[in-house]
Amino acid sequence: MASSIDVEKIRNAQRAQGPATILAVGTATPSNCIYQADFPDFYFRVTKSEHMVDLKEKLKLICEKSSIRKRYIHLTEEFLNENPDVGVYNAPSLDIRHDVCVVEVPKLAHKAAIEAIKEWGHPKSEITHLIFCTTSAIEMPGPDYQLTKLLGLNPSVKRHMIYNQGCFGGGTVLRQAKDLAENNKGARVLAVCCEVTLISFRGPNENQIDSLIGQAIFADAAGAVIVGSDPDLATERPLFQMVSTAQTILPDTDRAIGGQLKEVGLKFNLIRKLPSLLSECIEKALIQAFSPLGITDWNSIFWIVHPGGRAILDDVEVKLGLNKNKMRASRHVLSEFGNISSAAVLFIIDEMRKKSTEDGAATTGEGLDWGVLFGFGPGVTIETIVLHSLPKVTKV
Repeated sequence: MASSIDVEKIRNAQRAQGPATILAVGTATPSNCIYQADFPDFYFRVTKSEHMVDLKEKLKLICEKSSIRKRYIHLTEEFLNENPDVGVYNAPSLDIRHDVCVVEVPKLAHKAAIEAIKEWGHPKSEITHLIFCTTSAIEMPGPDYQLTKLLGLNPSVKRHMIYNQGCFGGGTVLRQAKDLAENNKGARVLAVCCEVTLISFRGPNENQIDSLIGQAIFADAAGAVIVGSDPDLATERPLFQMVSTAQTILPDTDRAIGGQLKEVGLKFNLIRKLPSLLSECIEKALIQAFSPLGITDWNSIFWIVHPGGRAILDDVEVKLGLNKNKMRASRHVLSEFGNISSAAVLFIIDEMRKKSTEDGAATTGEGLDWGVLFGFGPGVTIETIVLHSLPKVTKV
């Protein structure tokens, strides 16, 4: 009797018919906003480092060239006055930092998730999978467990916790959400990225300009998306189809971007030639992704690129001969939020579809059918996702 069971038929019945789609987006930041023009004075004051005049001038120049207008951070001057070791470059302070992050990361993620669920318009009980990505808090049970409780999700929700991916983490959660949605019929995946930079904040050091750059560009944020295949167009409004995904490691770049969790917190290392490294490799990734579609004109697609810094966007733009408006959404997010690591590409997705609506574009991809999402991060790792923009629809 058992030999007559068609396993392939059962397997096919468990899978969705169509590609994964992004159904809703939510974003959140802390309430504490710091304008980039004011940051050098704030930073050297709160770290009790105002005597380091030359280094302060360097930070001012970094901030001026960053193309960042403002950032949001959980850290406050009051907190640093109560916990001065956090503001010292090499003082052991991991316990202090981490105790705050394990509480604040799920809370900030909760705000973004609520926004995404509200936009989606379906009950939370229909969420079947949860993916949570962070570099800011490590605990057992983790932020995925805490967010499940905060949201009141079904206790049988299938959870996936992703730690320490850094800036390419947004691409990673989308890639995994696609796999889950397409291989589990009826799945609705809540994917969340959240970063709180308290884990890596520290005072200045004359021999560590990398650290100073990090203090000038990174910020706190959470982004969330609902992903599912075969959307019900009567009740759901799909924004983008995720057509294909890829991940690759650039050769000999192990230490180009990195972070080490120490007693003093998370310490970053960066290399100056990173923008040129990325721009040299990005065309190969594009050709591999778009050759099956017969697309070779990079100005004919929309762009969602992790804004690791202004120089990265500039170099990619020049290398590929892109029109100035191609990086608009990425530059906007960099300007208004800074480098928010794994959450950045989710913010850019949100910005792109909002601007498309404002401009009256027929699709969510600023009027274009096809687009690319790039995430860059430690390794150096590149996440590439081909997106298909969908017509804007209204729920009935």
